[in-house]
Amino acid sequence: MKHSGNRRTFLLIGLLAAIALVFAACAAPAAAPSTGAEQPAAGAAAGLPAEPGRGTDGTVTLVYWQEISILNPYLASGTKDFHAASLILEPLLEFNQDSELVPALAVEVPTLENGGVSEDLMSITYKLKDGIVWADGTPLTADDFVFTWEYCTAPLTGCTVQNFVAVANVEAVDPQTVKITFRAPAPYPYIPFVGYLSPVLQKAQFENCVGEAAQACSDQNTNPIGTGPYKVKEFRANDTVVYEINENYRHPDKPHFAEVVIKGAEDASSSARAVLETGEADYGWNLQVEPAVLLDMEAKGLGTLMASFGGNVERILINFTNPDPALGDKRSVWSPDDPNPHPFLTDIAVRKALSLAIDRNIIAEQLYGPAGKPTCNLLAGPPAVASTNNDACLTQDIAAANALLDEAGYVDSNGDGVRETPDGQPLKILYQTSTNSVRQKTQALIQQWWKEIGIETELKNVEAAVFFGGDPASPDTLNKFYTDVQMFTNGPDNPDPQQYLSNWLCQVEGEYVIQTPANNWGGSNVERWCSPEYDALYETLKSATGEERAQIAIQLNDMIVQNYVAIPLVFRASVSAHANSLIGPAIGGFESEEWNIEDWHRAR
Repeated sequence: MKHSGNRRTFLLIGLLAAIALVFAACAAPAAAPSTGAEQPAAGAAAGLPAEPGRGTDGTVTLVYWQEISILNPYLASGTKDFHAASLILEPLLEFNQDSELVPALAVEVPTLENGGVSEDLMSITYKLKDGIVWADGTPLTADDFVFTWEYCTAPLTGCTVQNFVAVANVEAVDPQTVKITFRAPAPYPYIPFVGYLSPVLQKAQFENCVGEAAQACSDQNTNPIGTGPYKVKEFRANDTVVYEINENYRHPDKPHFAEVVIKGAEDASSSARAVLETGEADYGWNLQVEPAVLLDMEAKGLGTLMASFGGNVERILINFTNPDPALGDKRSVWSPDDPNPHPFLTDIAVRKALSLAIDRNIIAEQLYGPAGKPTCNLLAGPPAVASTNNDACLTQDIAAANALLDEAGYVDSNGDGVRETPDGQPLKILYQTSTNSVRQKTQALIQQWWKEIGIETELKNVEAAVFFGGDPASPDTLNKFYTDVQMFTNGPDNPDPQQYLSNWLCQVEGEYVIQTPANNWGGSNVERWCSPEYDALYETLKSATGEERAQIAIQLNDMIVQNYVAIPLVFRASVSAHANSLIGPAIGGFESEEWNIEDWHRAR
């Protein structure tokens, strides 16, 4: 995007440039030349037309070791589902591989300069591209955007996406014009309907799926009608999704692949192996695999590793509620009248001791290599909003952790190696995460360190498709949080931190957003931490600009980290791999890796 030196435009757009810097991608050695015997069948160029065109390149196969569970991003909790939905559903704007905003369904990026952003920063107006139709041939209109906002903000829908927190109204000015009005001046207005977390839904398909009905709309949630390059041909939950071309897609010569298959794999290593060693697949996502193993695979010469740092952090989340199964329907349930406090994790001394006992350097160096850096922040990137106030956590201190617990009155009264609370309850923790070799090795290390401070830890791992699936009927989802602590990676999907930091709000416009049965385990506040001070400070972020905005974001991060609401471990790069025969993948830190899949094609 090009912008003038207009002062107001600088406040608005200069902010994006200032904080959209992304860390350099991890360096990977050049792939060894492949022999004819090594060339994967999927990459064979024989018989292809001289130039790519719509549907000319056959099938492209993507491997996700976290299998796809749902294709409605507003009800999803796993990144894998957001990615899978992005082939079908589109936003107004998206981020390219350089973290620059580019139009998707909108004609252009609205600014103060072009009149798309109001002078008082209270609204942003988008013009839709002409002639865009849904996959069923009906026209996309501004009413679909109004409906999507109403759908997600209906309390009982269970929407997991927080892109509409600051929105007061979405209006259809005319069929081709969408106006979004904010509750307060928005110096960074590019959150609602921006990026793969916030696409538009077709009103005609979802209008009977608002509120309590949302979860039961299985056909809509697994086969949404979209405006993107593909539509669902076959959906097998937690297994395989097959896509075919949306014949009404607006680019007549795209997409180049006639069919896309996203299939599951046993684990991240299997995903990597399918691309880099056997050639069974063209693309492998989220390769959370030990670096030495990945580099050995890449040396086979069939594929290439890609990496990009955005803001993803592997972290341990603390459950502030009591997950005891004996509580029945109250298990892990928070309410403003009864916060149902955890018997010992609500004590900051215990949470701080858990953090002090961890050696983040060992985890990062041994299990992530150049694709991970030890971190003490949940908001670890972009660099402009990364705090330096918490760096003491980079030094493990078992002695300090033990002293802290001693002082707080947690002692091992019976000599079994496990401390007890003052009322005699053992400090025993159930620690869950998704099934993945790196995560299980991380768990084992932390289990040993916590043992050294008198805390017994039982390890649990859940199949990734289930853990990240968000099924309100399943007891094993990260949303239910039926354990004491849990671990996974999350991070901002926008270079601006506002939307990401909303995930720790307790209330939005008087409505509680902590995940509970009352909102179908939707909402966003997984830890069930309620802080009026955090909510108040967040309100100031929404209207702040420039350096003040960055500093408030840092303060919010520090409030979460210094209260040990979650324990950051590793600042992770997004690591994926593609077959050498596949042209087009271009990953960045803040968008679906398939954001430009309509441009992917086979090497000629």
